[in-house]
Amino acid sequence: FINDIFEKLAQESSRLARYNKKPTITSREIQTAVRLVLPGELAKHAVSEGTKAVTKFTGS
Repeated sequence: FINDIFEKLAQESSRLARYNKKPTITSREIQTAVRLVLPGELAKHAVSEGTKAVTKFTGS
């Protein structure tokens, strides 16, 4: 189940990057994919936790 979600997010992120003619997938594509793939409140929490993790990782 989790692998299916990651696969869908990767596909959607890749599609978004291609639509925007970008060579790489950025956090923006991933956030947009999360909002498109996951339902309502779950997407909101996923984006929030993801942003928190990236901020912690980059030390900002």
